[in-house]
Amino acid sequence: MQVSVESTSSLERKVRVELPEDRISSEVSNRLQNMTKTTKMQGFRPGKVPLKVIQGRYGDQVRKEVVGELVQSSLYEAINQESLKPAGQPRIDELNDEAGQDLAYTAIFEIYPEVTLKPMSEIKVEKSVCEVSADDVAGMIEMLRKQRRELKPVERAAKEGDIVNINFEGFLDGVAFEGGKAENHDLELGSKNFIEGFEEGLTGKSAGDEVTLNLKFPDEYGNEELKGKETEFKVKVNLVNETVLPEIDESFMEQFGVKDGKEETFNTEIKRNMEREVELTLRRQLKEKVFEALREANEVELPQALVANEQHRVKHELEDRLKQQGMDAGAIGNADNGLFTEQAEKRVSLQLIVGEIIKQNELKADPAKVREMIEQAASGYEDPNAVVNWYYSDQKNLAEVESLALEDGVVDWVLEHVSVTDKACTFDEIMNKGQTAV
Repeated sequence: MQVSVESTSSLERKVRVELPEDRISSEVSNRLQNMTKTTKMQGFRPGKVPLKVIQGRYGDQVRKEVVGELVQSSLYEAINQESLKPAGQPRIDELNDEAGQDLAYTAIFEIYPEVTLKPMSEIKVEKSVCEVSADDVAGMIEMLRKQRRELKPVERAAKEGDIVNINFEGFLDGVAFEGGKAENHDLELGSKNFIEGFEEGLTGKSAGDEVTLNLKFPDEYGNEELKGKETEFKVKVNLVNETVLPEIDESFMEQFGVKDGKEETFNTEIKRNMEREVELTLRRQLKEKVFEALREANEVELPQALVANEQHRVKHELEDRLKQQGMDAGAIGNADNGLFTEQAEKRVSLQLIVGEIIKQNELKADPAKVREMIEQAASGYEDPNAVVNWYYSDQKNLAEVESLALEDGVVDWVLEHVSVTDKACTFDEIMNKGQTAV
């Protein structure tokens, strides 16, 4: 077998392979000879079909099969011989498989790039840290009370904090616009869920009042057709409801698993849950910061074959997510893959960088971490032990968890070798902004 390699670009390679004709013809002859023993054909006894008859009927088909198999096996052999690492499926070109001539073909493919990592000591990562305060706990408890509030209709003018039930319709130049109408809509005054002036215009109004509000959509409004436009809303107030928050009593506490009725126990449980929640969020954010820092610090030439595969994967992940949410994913399915190029390139770049870190430092998934992740995933099931056993009995599922554990291990390793600066943050800054503000 003769092999030659041509570099057509920094990553693309053209591998020319030539195989002697006798390697093909001898294999074809052997297979045809074996067929004389097994082929059934009218007019001949089993195992007595002449070789020439077999060759005349099946010769071309057998040769094609042999050529196909030899192309695959010889290309694999050539790639190993030349120490190449294809980054995508090779494309076979210039195939010469005529009988009587040597078999020759060209395989074109991209290879994985050489990744040169920037010294970790030169990379900086900002790490957010958070301590849940007594004020955070108080704010969370107040939010939990609001979530379980009751509405009580009142015969007075509406004020901030009340929830008004309204019918409304919006107009542009006297013409109703799409999406600007609703009936029996509950709106909390002061929530700033509507454009500026809407909620203020209903403050002081009572049930049965009708009002016309002349307002303007913000210049940065999400709907292009409404952005910066003067508008008129006709609103009818159906009901004014004041909110009644539940008392922090035994019944309220029991809803959160606190059965001793002690406020100290309740506060401790709420704080513990908040700390667990913020810890998970901070870990996820830190992981994203580490990966972003690695991408920014290390420029990697990307094989387009890998990018194309990742575009396809990103697209289908989005499709699946929309379907799971009960949304129509048709538009995504018909979308051009180019829309997902940026995200795909980030993923491929990170995969190559992380792969190089793993290789250079011989990192492996920590079995204890794998076990911990599996047990955590199984804890929500009726029979956790059965779920744990299922993971360990299925190599594919176990490999997925090992991959996640290894990824976490890479993050931990990077954090030990880069420059890390702590940034103190409040619970409210880390979680959904405003959720615990009091």
